[in-house]
Amino acid sequence: MPALSPTMEEGTLAKWLVKEGDSVTSGQIIAEIETDKATMEFEAADDGMIGKLLVAEGTAGVKVNTPIAMLTVEGETMSAPVAPRAAMATPMPTAPAPKAPPAPSRARVFASPLARRIAADKGLDLSQIAGSGPHGRIIRADVEASRPAAPPPAAAPAASVTAPAVAQATAPQSPDAASVARLYEGRSFTEVPLDGMRRTVAARLTEAKQTIPHFYLRREVRLDALLDLRGRLNTQLELRGVKLSVNDFIIKACALALQAVPDANAVWAGDCILRMRASDVAVAVAVEGGLFVPVLRDAETKTLSALSAEMKDLATRARARKLAPADYQGGSFAISNLGMMGIDSFDAVINPPHGAILAVGAGVKKPVVTGDQIGIATAMTLTLSVDHRVIDGALGAELLAEITRLLENPLVMLA
Repeated sequence: MPALSPTMEEGTLAKWLVKEGDSVTSGQIIAEIETDKATMEFEAADDGMIGKLLVAEGTAGVKVNTPIAMLTVEGETMSAPVAPRAAMATPMPTAPAPKAPPAPSRARVFASPLARRIAADKGLDLSQIAGSGPHGRIIRADVEASRPAAPPPAAAPAASVTAPAVAQATAPQSPDAASVARLYEGRSFTEVPLDGMRRTVAARLTEAKQTIPHFYLRREVRLDALLDLRGRLNTQLELRGVKLSVNDFIIKACALALQAVPDANAVWAGDCILRMRASDVAVAVAVEGGLFVPVLRDAETKTLSALSAEMKDLATRARARKLAPADYQGGSFAISNLGMMGIDSFDAVINPPHGAILAVGAGVKKPVVTGDQIGIATAMTLTLSVDHRVIDGALGAELLAEITRLLENPLVMLA
């Protein structure tokens, strides 16, 4: 069972795409595996033949590194490799080629062709990546879970960013179902088991509220100019099949505001703050049983139509649980929009290690005062939840003011 994300500890073998006796090639998709966040494809690391499927499809709770299948390569038979390969998957390998981080003296790095190509594209050194494939071979999932080496000053913070995810597994749990159910003896109820996603959401939100000192800033935004511009743009873009949403403008405004207020474009890294150069904006997407927060990278450089198309694609794949870890990891800032559900305003929980999250309410017509005149305008409430360790009150207020200015003057975003 491969580790398909940095925090994965177990998974569900959802489906085998091969059967015993099938010949496979390196890089061929042989199974679908459900993690706590998505259903992902698993590749063969070597050419060979499927000798035996050790785990039946539909099996849940399969620990990472547990053998799930036997692959025989040229010159091997099923009788010889079974014991050594099973041993190699245990934490204390005894085979001649143990699966461990490669040592500097290693003469050759074993990696699938696809893993080598992805590593070259990402600028990664394969000798610094531990492989989870047969004989310690590096496969695509190992490369996608790795990051380019950071300069020396940033090396320690990078490790601390991932530390909270490890802590989630040992966080105190709520009382078990049996003890809670006793409180409702004689009442009718249905027990709903927690799947991997719900457990992860619960752990991360508990961590966020227990460890992040939240404070909240609110502003009301007038949307009339934005709605007028959106209508005119959609009329022109209709022939191209593009339809911009208010959320697309909000994403763009947040991305540009993070560039205008760069000190707020930051994440908490335990013993330091990491200030990001690009505006990588995450957007919460509700799915059955939980939510994803996919990231739109370099959002400040993209047009509204490009952001709209990318967001639609991410949301579609999120609802199908087809996102890869690279799609929802990272970012420095998030948006949660419940306005389309009629919510006037709310306070969102920060998604660690982000420095802030913007909660977006519904746009509603209301009386407003302009000068000495009372009129009608479409207004929307924005609430910025801020990590006080990263962003102080005045800096947060400056960021929210810039977001408001851009939304009320949307032509600026087209410049």
